[in-house]
Amino acid sequence: MAFTACDVAQQLADDYSSSISSSSMTESEVIKGLKRALVIGTETAVVDLSKTNAFYSNTAYKILLSEEAKIITDNKDNPLLQAIGVDKMITDVEKSMNMAAEKAVIKAKPIFIDAITSMSVQDAFGILNGSDIAATEYLRRTTYQKLYNSFKPEVSKKLNQPMYQGVSTNKAWNTLTVGYNNVAAFVPSWTSVNTELDDYVTKKALDALFLEVEKEERSIRKDPAARVEEILRRVFG
Repeated sequence: MAFTACDVAQQLADDYSSSISSSSMTESEVIKGLKRALVIGTETAVVDLSKTNAFYSNTAYKILLSEEAKIITDNKDNPLLQAIGVDKMITDVEKSMNMAAEKAVIKAKPIFIDAITSMSVQDAFGILNGSDIAATEYLRRTTYQKLYNSFKPEVSKKLNQPMYQGVSTNKAWNTLTVGYNNVAAFVPSWTSVNTELDDYVTKKALDALFLEVEKEERSIRKDPAARVEEILRRVFG
């Protein structure tokens, strides 16, 4: 048997009818409410993460040196590393990485809006009938690569701007890793570090963004106080 897209959409609508009254809300109103919820949730996530120190002051989202570079932080008290000013370099690099993430997150809003407005009927009802993070999963699936492509140039721009004394984050990072690698050459248990900072920060910013979107989605689904507009209360009430 062959089913058209309309057949599938109607079946999804019928499945959802147990939670809404067909006499009080039309299919288009339900979809409108869902899209409005996603717009509000994503906008809130973007605004919250683009505030000053939204990353650096938040233990959940603060971007630290990569796991590969943990060997540097674990051995930063080594006199040879102290001699190249490792403490200040680590602090300056981490502060700048987090600032770069803040700047990049702003780019997410139009990409999210595009994905939400172009959502199909099947996608919308699939989200409504899905898990507590079905919308977040949809957005991750449909926007991640676009977000990455948009974020990375912004991250690179920030990391290449002077931080102090005309030194950029990338230059400070290269100085830190080159200095460490030179020392590591004489320490058998130490391995070299060659993390690409731009890629690393971009992915960390995206991880934080989707965690924040997920938090907003759960809130709208479960907390009546988070449904700040009448259409949200009607759809999710």
